[in-house]
Amino acid sequence: VQLQASGGGLVQAGGSLRLSCAASGRAFSNYAMGWFRQAPGKEREFVAGISRSGGNIVYADSVKGRFTISRDNAKNTVYLQMNSLKPEDTAVYYCAADRALWATIKRDEYDYWGQGTQVTVSS
Repeated sequence: VQLQASGGGLVQAGGSLRLSCAASGRAFSNYAMGWFRQAPGKEREFVAGISRSGGNIVYADSVKGRFTISRDNAKNTVYLQMNSLKPEDTAVYYCAADRALWATIKRDEYDYWGQGTQVTVSS
Protein backbone atom coordinates (compact mmCIF):
# COMPACT_ATOMS: atom_id res chain seq x y z
CA VAL A 1 0.00 0.00 0.00
CA GLN A 2 1.21 3.50 -0.83
CA LEU A 3 0.62 6.33 1.65
CA GLN A 4 0.57 10.05 0.98
CA ALA A 5 0.43 12.41 3.96
CA SER A 6 -0.63 16.04 3.64
CA GLY A 7 -1.98 18.95 5.64
CA GLY A 8 1.09 20.10 7.51
CA GLY A 9 2.07 23.72 7.83
CA LEU A 10 3.00 26.60 10.10
CA VAL A 11 0.58 27.48 12.90
CA GLN A 12 0.71 29.54 16.06
CA ALA A 13 0.55 27.91 19.48
CA GLY A 14 -3.04 27.14 20.39
CA GLY A 15 -4.02 26.68 16.77
CA SER A 16 -5.23 23.64 14.88
CA LEU A 17 -4.27 21.56 11.88
CA ARG A 18 -5.79 18.53 10.23
CA LEU A 19 -3.48 15.99 8.65
CA SER A 20 -4.67 13.53 6.04
CA CYS A 21 -3.11 10.33 4.80
CA ALA A 22 -4.45 8.89 1.56
CA ALA A 23 -3.79 5.23 0.80
CA SER A 24 -3.70 3.51 -2.55
CA GLY A 25 -2.97 -0.02 -3.62
CA ARG A 26 -4.15 -2.85 -1.39
CA ALA A 27 -7.42 -2.73 0.55
CA PHE A 28 -7.13 0.09 3.05
CA SER A 29 -9.57 -1.53 5.47
CA ASN A 30 -7.15 -4.45 5.92
CA TYR A 31 -4.70 -2.23 7.79
CA ALA A 32 -4.55 -0.66 11.18
CA MET A 33 -3.17 2.85 10.79
CA GLY A 34 -0.89 4.99 12.87
CA TRP A 35 0.57 8.46 13.06
CA PHE A 36 4.11 9.04 14.22
CA ARG A 37 6.28 12.13 14.46
CA GLN A 38 9.96 12.91 14.46
CA ALA A 39 11.48 16.13 15.74
CA PRO A 40 15.05 17.13 14.81
CA GLY A 41 17.58 15.07 16.72
CA LYS A 42 14.93 12.82 18.25
CA GLU A 43 13.62 9.33 17.67
CA ARG A 44 10.44 8.82 15.70
CA GLU A 45 7.65 8.51 18.25
CA PHE A 46 4.13 7.17 18.26
CA VAL A 47 1.30 9.70 18.26
CA ALA A 48 -1.96 7.86 17.61
CA GLY A 49 -3.26 4.61 16.16
CA ILE A 50 -6.58 3.29 14.93
CA SER A 51 -7.74 -0.25 14.24
CA ARG A 52 -9.03 -1.52 10.92
CA SER A 53 -12.64 -0.77 11.75
CA GLY A 54 -11.94 2.39 13.70
CA GLY A 55 -13.36 0.90 16.87
CA ASN A 56 -10.07 0.76 18.75
CA ILE A 57 -7.98 3.91 19.17
CA VAL A 58 -4.85 4.61 21.18
CA TYR A 59 -3.00 7.86 21.84
CA ALA A 60 0.33 8.88 23.23
CA ASP A 61 -0.08 10.56 26.60
CA SER A 62 1.43 13.76 25.23
CA VAL A 63 -1.46 14.28 22.79
CA LYS A 64 -4.45 12.85 24.66
CA GLY A 65 -7.32 15.30 24.77
CA ARG A 66 -5.81 17.45 22.00
CA PHE A 67 -5.46 15.16 18.99
CA THR A 68 -8.09 12.95 17.37
CA ILE A 69 -7.41 10.16 14.91
CA SER A 70 -10.14 8.94 12.58
CA ARG A 71 -10.49 7.03 9.35
CA ASP A 72 -12.83 6.82 6.41
CA ASN A 73 -12.47 3.41 4.79
CA ALA A 74 -14.67 4.44 1.88
CA LYS A 75 -12.20 7.22 1.06
CA ASN A 76 -9.07 5.20 1.93
CA THR A 77 -7.98 8.00 4.23
CA VAL A 78 -6.89 8.40 7.83
CA TYR A 79 -6.95 11.78 9.57
CA LEU A 80 -5.26 13.41 12.51
CA GLN A 81 -7.07 16.44 13.90
CA MET A 82 -4.64 18.41 16.04
CA ASN A 83 -5.99 21.08 18.38
CA SER A 84 -4.37 23.25 21.05
CA LEU A 85 -1.03 22.83 19.34
CA LYS A 86 2.14 23.50 21.29
CA PRO A 87 5.67 24.32 20.09
CA GLU A 88 6.77 20.87 21.26
CA ASP A 89 4.41 19.35 18.68
CA THR A 90 6.75 20.63 15.96
CA ALA A 91 7.94 17.65 13.94
CA VAL A 92 7.62 15.79 10.68
CA TYR A 93 4.47 13.69 10.93
CA TYR A 94 4.28 10.29 9.27
CA CYS A 95 1.39 7.96 8.66
CA ALA A 96 1.94 4.22 8.66
CA ALA A 97 0.01 1.04 7.91
CA ASP A 98 0.10 -2.22 9.83
CA ARG A 99 -1.45 -5.50 8.64
CA ALA A 100 -2.62 -6.22 12.18
CA LEU A 101 -6.24 -5.92 13.28
CA TRP A 102 -5.48 -3.60 16.18
CA ALA A 103 -3.38 -0.45 16.31
CA THR A 104 -0.02 -0.73 18.01
CA ILE A 105 2.32 1.86 19.46
CA LYS A 106 5.38 -0.11 18.30
CA ARG A 107 7.07 1.59 15.37
CA ASP A 108 8.72 -1.59 14.08
CA GLU A 109 5.37 -3.34 13.68
CA TYR A 110 4.25 -1.02 10.89
CA ASP A 111 4.79 -2.30 7.36
CA TYR A 112 4.33 0.77 5.18
CA TRP A 113 5.18 4.43 5.68
CA GLY A 114 4.22 7.68 4.03
CA GLN A 115 6.71 10.39 3.16
CA GLY A 116 5.94 12.74 6.06
CA THR A 117 4.49 16.22 6.35
CA GLN A 118 6.07 19.06 8.33
CA VAL A 119 4.18 20.63 11.22
CA THR A 120 5.69 23.75 12.77
CA VAL A 121 4.13 25.42 15.80
CA SER A 122 5.39 28.87 16.66
CA SER A 123 5.25 30.28 20.18
